[in-house]
Amino acid sequence: MSAPFRFPKFFVTNPSPCPYLPGKVERKVFTELSGRHASELNEALGRIGFRRSQSVAYRPSCIDCSACVSVRVLATEFEASATQRKLLRRHADLEVSACKPWTTDEQYSLLRRYLSARHPGGGMAEMDESDFADMVEQTPVRTYVIEYREPSVDGKPGALVGACLSDQQSDGLSMIYSFFDVGPEARKGLGTYIILDHIIRAARAGLPYVYLGYWVEGSNRMAYKTGFRPLERLGRDGWRRMDEVASDPTEAGAIALPTRRSTKRLLLDA
Repeated sequence: MSAPFRFPKFFVTNPSPCPYLPGKVERKVFTELSGRHASELNEALGRIGFRRSQSVAYRPSCIDCSACVSVRVLATEFEASATQRKLLRRHADLEVSACKPWTTDEQYSLLRRYLSARHPGGGMAEMDESDFADMVEQTPVRTYVIEYREPSVDGKPGALVGACLSDQQSDGLSMIYSFFDVGPEARKGLGTYIILDHIIRAARAGLPYVYLGYWVEGSNRMAYKTGFRPLERLGRDGWRRMDEVASDPTEAGAIALPTRRSTKRLLLDA
């Protein structure tokens, strides 16, 4: 006899400075993901704008702002632009593997270089090895670390140039956090390539969506997400294509959850 499902308890964080919009204050609502129904709860919450961090699902709940908008790519309808096709060809020699969520020294070293170059004053700037291990390994759902490496030489794995912590859901892939080589000799466009690779993997597996997290209009840090079309945004009336949204319904109210889909293929095999 299965244990009864218990409605989760939600909590609200104290206000803190917004990392995306100067002068704004952010607040989050969150709940714990635990127990045998953690995956189902995570997916249901993901469809109404929540994101996962370790064993917690959260979403913005700011008092006077609704700028953070959940977005997802329609993977099975995606058509790469000419620039994106060029990028796919340029990095076609990279060796990609879906690894179990266990951290390595090589991953952490790459993360440190990425944070130092791209987000030196960000909230993750002081992350140590233990913090990184918690971010990757504390997961109650099906999670992978997708690694991107230079071509192997004489059977020896090539250098790690990119990685992405990703969740596999019944309706798609959720990109939790990606990082990559940004040095002076680094390949160009690795961040975009990692997203393109996830879209291709999802489409091949018959998974309709790739969740990209939040998009904030007016934030340069978030602008890249609109380059992957067709793109849906979550508003008061549910998920709608961005090019169909005439107004700006950014506050998600009561939204009917989509029917659960079966997963055709594992991310590991995609």
